[in-house]
Amino acid sequence: MPLRCSPVSRPLRSRAPAAVALLAAGVAIGALLPQAFGSEAKAPTAIRNALAQTSKVQGASNRTLILSRVVVQPGATLAPHHHLGSQVARIQSGSLRYTVLSGGVVVRRGASDAKPKVVRTIEAGQTGTLSSGEWIVEQPSDIHRAANRTSKPVVIYLATLLKTGAPAATPVSEPRD
Repeated sequence: MPLRCSPVSRPLRSRAPAAVALLAAGVAIGALLPQAFGSEAKAPTAIRNALAQTSKVQGASNRTLILSRVVVQPGATLAPHHHLGSQVARIQSGSLRYTVLSGGVVVRRGASDAKPKVVRTIEAGQTGTLSSGEWIVEQPSDIHRAANRTSKPVVIYLATLLKTGAPAATPVSEPRD
């Protein structure tokens, strides 16, 4: 009587092509499901958390001082915008592509009370990279956009002095040539 192998005792090599085919089919179906049901994958974004704030700022009536933490996810793009007040932004970790559309910023490194080093200036029409430990001051006239082109999140700490009730960022149309 010939010896028969049950499906459980078959060598793994004989099942490998079937497993690969099932895996490939699962990946293909998973990629098509969002389109089939009318939903697209969500684009990476930036998440802002207000850590502290006060509207009782001496010498700056009708202003609110806000301390925020922003995490820019890998692949995220921040649309052109400006802030309706002065803002200090310090990159805690990661690298952010930063484009100035109008105005200009000075990129510094080091403690602000210990003669920080000027690293570079990014003027209107220029793009630069802001890296961990670098910081800038943005004024209301500085229109800019940014993007995280890396595989790691970018963490930014912000101190913003805005007119009370103003949004954290105000979108603008990108200037046309």
